[in-house]
Amino acid sequence: MSKTAVIGAGSWGIALASVLDTNGNEVTVWSALADEIAMLEEKREHVDKLPGVLLGDGVRFTCSLAEAVEEKEVLVLAVPSVYTRSTAALMAQYVKDGQIVVCVAKGIEENTLMTISDVVKSELPQAAVAVMCGPSHAEEVGLGLPTTVVAGAGTQETAEKIQDLFMNDVFRVYTSPDMLGMELGGSLKNVIALAAGMADGLGYGDNTKAALITRGIAEIARLAVAMGAKLETLCGLTGIGDLIVTCESKHSRNRRAGMLIGQGRTMKEATDEVKMVVEGIYSAKAALSLGQKYSQELPIIEAVNRVLFEDKPARAAVTELMLRERRVENLNLEWIHD
Repeated sequence: MSKTAVIGAGSWGIALASVLDTNGNEVTVWSALADEIAMLEEKREHVDKLPGVLLGDGVRFTCSLAEAVEEKEVLVLAVPSVYTRSTAALMAQYVKDGQIVVCVAKGIEENTLMTISDVVKSELPQAAVAVMCGPSHAEEVGLGLPTTVVAGAGTQETAEKIQDLFMNDVFRVYTSPDMLGMELGGSLKNVIALAAGMADGLGYGDNTKAALITRGIAEIARLAVAMGAKLETLCGLTGIGDLIVTCESKHSRNRRAGMLIGQGRTMKEATDEVKMVVEGIYSAKAALSLGQKYSQELPIIEAVNRVLFEDKPARAAVTELMLRERRVENLNLEWIHD
């Protein structure tokens, strides 16, 4: 049994707290919101964000970061990506040398173009910063449906520690040294999922969705490899796996926001209706900037940015993508001549 804390009481944080509790770990859940903590203490579930997932009597809840962080072996940082830096900064005075911090949010910081783990490292240089991601909706993890994810870390020892904490008969954890590839796959897929949702909102079919998923992973992989990630990572759970589930699932907030935009809502109207942080909107500009920085053409990501921030009609953006100049599918393949 390990002493653990989940920093952030959203749906993903609660789902992971449930896994840790099921595995016999000592779990503390932190939220900055006193009302949220009071509700969790009374109901033992998050009635708004993850109803029906009950946490055991041993799980503790607190608004005190000191109580949550101190004397814990592993901290799971589960606040939305836009709050990661500010939360990590508040944690800094309590985090000890070598304490493991597992980043489970997905995103790229817009003004710095840093991944979430790099943001945390900059605020918590004393910590052993790791990541965990993969095709894993909180709603299904909370219900105990079979799920696979990947734990990435700077050392094999840290990755295997996280693997041991979380793995059970319905939650399988692989390990990887390629944190960069994992995070880029997990972040950029949200932008592609917005596009997939827009296609659904416009009434397009399976052919369109398949095109967006396959050409989307090609864009993600080109950029990620140019930045130093490994292609194998983008072909795995945190690349194509995460992209498929986010583009297809009824649980995906990015897909749902995209659907609403495709149906004619504004970006603000769509996010207000979803009522949760839509990470893809925050990552879209950063993804475009990274493409420019590393000289990579990202037509789907560019189109999503035009729809989100330039009021481009979604249908017109799709038409522009279809009418791009002709080209081969894969530049690495050569024609065989007689």
